[in-house]
Amino acid sequence: MAPAPPGRTRTAPVRVGVLGCADIARRRMLPAMTASPDVELVAVASRDAAKARVTAAEFGCRATHGYDALLADPDLDAVYVPLPAALHAGWVEEALRAGKHVLAEKPLTTDLARTRHLVGLARESGRVLMENVMFVHHPQHAAVRRLIAEGAIGEPRVFQAAFAVPRLPEHDIRYRPELGGGALWDTGVYPVRAALHFLGAGLEVEGAVLVHGPGRSVDTSGTALLRSPDGVAAHLTFGLDHAYRSSYEIWGSEGRISVDRAFTPPAGHVPRVRVERRSGTEELRLPPADQVLRTVAAFAEAVRTGGAPDLVSVHQAALLDDVRGRASASLAWSGGDRLRAG
Repeated sequence: MAPAPPGRTRTAPVRVGVLGCADIARRRMLPAMTASPDVELVAVASRDAAKARVTAAEFGCRATHGYDALLADPDLDAVYVPLPAALHAGWVEEALRAGKHVLAEKPLTTDLARTRHLVGLARESGRVLMENVMFVHHPQHAAVRRLIAEGAIGEPRVFQAAFAVPRLPEHDIRYRPELGGGALWDTGVYPVRAALHFLGAGLEVEGAVLVHGPGRSVDTSGTALLRSPDGVAAHLTFGLDHAYRSSYEIWGSEGRISVDRAFTPPAGHVPRVRVERRSGTEELRLPPADQVLRTVAAFAEAVRTGGAPDLVSVHQAALLDDVRGRASASLAWSGGDRLRAG
């Protein structure tokens, strides 16, 4: 990692600029950044100068017209990239080459080769590159890991995870293929990352289906079957046109652990981890936690300590790429045309 600029210390807040005024930035990340003692929100950029001014005024920072101007700002240590998925790769690379640390929305890119390239570039340049998968920073999942390690459900046999949301507004960018839309890139990332989080690297995709809803040019739902090196099966479901669901369960030889509100719990939500065994059912209630604030803190800590890019982003990209490939191959083999994989 590069040394701190003159007059700066490694414990000073990380100075962050934001590329774009996306909904997730305004609703979740900018409020967290302004509330966090670990970062200083310096500027927000937009290609629309008026939008940049309005957003900057709301969050008490400087407005910048254009992304290139933000990346050239010497007052910034890092940038947050909440742009549409198809735009991540180009602007993340520009940011790294400009000497900035980067927190980028998931998926990091929609192309496995570009993800590998960016992770390599971050390593070479000594800059932090973090994919903004926030749920992994929530302590409820560490509690689940501890239960598994302690043998609470015996040996894991099956992992199941689902993340799906109700139908989006007609012109939502997640329905636009040119912007990297589709259920796999949006909601599919969560169950895939959860499988990696609990089962580790080495997962292989055994089969997958991606479904296009009527009149849609992107996949609006999907299912994938994965297998770990030690034979644990992972059944993953995701979608953009469903009753809301955000959950996972680990089924073992002696019991089952399940978690609801797993991926996007509000800060005040009281997590409940349900453990079912032959002797009975126990529900563990955990303290509420703000996973958005915790993500911001984790990014700042990585910048301060020179944390290397996490290879889990590459493993995740490889699995997403294989899911899409398996779904396309399965469709071609079946000769069907009702279900079209992207």
